[in-house]
Amino acid sequence: MLDPQQVETLITIVSAMDRGDLTERFLHFHGQFPVDFTPEYLRNLPTDRLKHIFVAMCLQAVQLPSEDTAHAA
Repeated sequence: MLDPQQVETLITIVSAMDRGDLTERFLHFHGQFPVDFTPEYLRNLPTDRLKHIFVAMCLQAVQLPSEDTAHAA
């Protein structure tokens, strides 16, 4: 389980991501459960929805994404 500070960090990182960052993260997600989104499906979702789903995936996987590909806001 992520502690409150880690959850805040997660939300900050994800909020700075653009659609391209999110799509790459979805397509290359390595968690304890399978994730199978097609690029076409991801392309049709609003960016805010992608962010919401990605935060949920990170919380479930108990992992923080690295900030290396997240753009600064």
